[in-house]
Amino acid sequence: MDNKQMPFSGRNLREMIVPLFLEQLLVMLVGIADTLVVSYAGEAAVSGVSLVNQFNTIFIYLFTALASGGAVVISQYIGRKDPESAGKSASQLLMFGTVFSLLIAVLVLVGNKQMLGLLFGKVEDSVMDACITYLRISAYSYPALAVYNAGAAVYRSLGKTKVTMYISVLSNIINVVGNVIGVLVLHAGVAGVAWPSLVARTFSAVAITALCFSKRNEVVYRTGWIFQWDMDGLKRIWNVAIPNGVENGIFQLVKVALSSIVAMFGTYQIAANGVAQSIWSLAALAGVAMGPVFITVIGQCMGNRDTEAADYYFRELSKITLILSAAWNLLVFVLTPLFLQFYALEPQTKQLVVWLVLIHNVFNGAAFPFSGALSNGLRAAGDVKFTMYVSVISTIAGRLLFSYLLGIVFHMGVIGIAIAMVLDWVIRAVIFIWRLKSGKWKEFQVV
Repeated sequence: MDNKQMPFSGRNLREMIVPLFLEQLLVMLVGIADTLVVSYAGEAAVSGVSLVNQFNTIFIYLFTALASGGAVVISQYIGRKDPESAGKSASQLLMFGTVFSLLIAVLVLVGNKQMLGLLFGKVEDSVMDACITYLRISAYSYPALAVYNAGAAVYRSLGKTKVTMYISVLSNIINVVGNVIGVLVLHAGVAGVAWPSLVARTFSAVAITALCFSKRNEVVYRTGWIFQWDMDGLKRIWNVAIPNGVENGIFQLVKVALSSIVAMFGTYQIAANGVAQSIWSLAALAGVAMGPVFITVIGQCMGNRDTEAADYYFRELSKITLILSAAWNLLVFVLTPLFLQFYALEPQTKQLVVWLVLIHNVFNGAAFPFSGALSNGLRAAGDVKFTMYVSVISTIAGRLLFSYLLGIVFHMGVIGIAIAMVLDWVIRAVIFIWRLKSGKWKEFQVV
């Protein structure tokens, strides 16, 4: 196909991909810096922040799923050359995200002690106190998270990913500096970590919202649309967001179940798995960063009902994701021995970490581009229920069941759990590639 006829040039794609990758990398590095600063507040603070972050992840997934649903709808309207409908959908996304997040924040603020007692009732009193303090302050930031995600969906749908990257840079600087002041200067403990996060998230929300009202953009917020309740428009967003939210929710529950399985193994295996997971998160950046690119590009093509262009970009973006993921995973694996020098681990534990990273990175480079990023493209085309069913079944029957069989029944420990994880990716990859080739995704219509 003649590239001159294509809506996205190679330069357009690079201008989307590079900022998204750098933004994800920055978030990862700041997360490491945060953990380092929090450690100076004491073990109770570290434990409290760690436990509450697991709880907060549930809501972050919900806000992300809602924003992804909005991004698909907005992208499709942009592809249809209908900026007014795109702006109305964006405004509705902002309205609903704000209301939804406020309700969740109120529920958490009212019932935080009961929730934490139910989840982590056996922890020491000092840890529980840290959990309660951190969760209460975190709850204040839920609306800011939802508002930022709504605005980021608009800019990513427009392909202007540099904007979200710049906001992320400033936000994370605020966060890190605030943590240093809160913990090392003011000695505020866990609150010294929580308040800077609230300030940083509020900054991001205000900045992206102000930009979304700018008339210079093709898609803009309008006050009149924000204070409407457009059920038809919201249903379009929900039709994508709800299956995605269910999928993410099941995945998070399975992760919790797998943590319980890992806890059954020896100390050195638990330690190795924990270190390996931190390296896995870094290695997965390339595939994760490509997800929003698929949504924007495929969404715009399908909004214009240009299935030929969508088919072309499915193949092109899959190639880019495969090459980028393979190169990045190789680099991270080569650097793994260097990372391990910063950990006080026994040689046996370090050796196990290397094996875990090897298993992960080989398949994250080869299979995850098709099980993860490609599935975002199918969702952007409107094929959301199929991807949800496949992902949920694969997560439970592949990842969870085989983790139990390989890890416990066949006594393979954390190696067995790693193999079950990559088996989940392979199952999804095979099915999603088949789905792509079948052309069924061309039959859906979001807007």
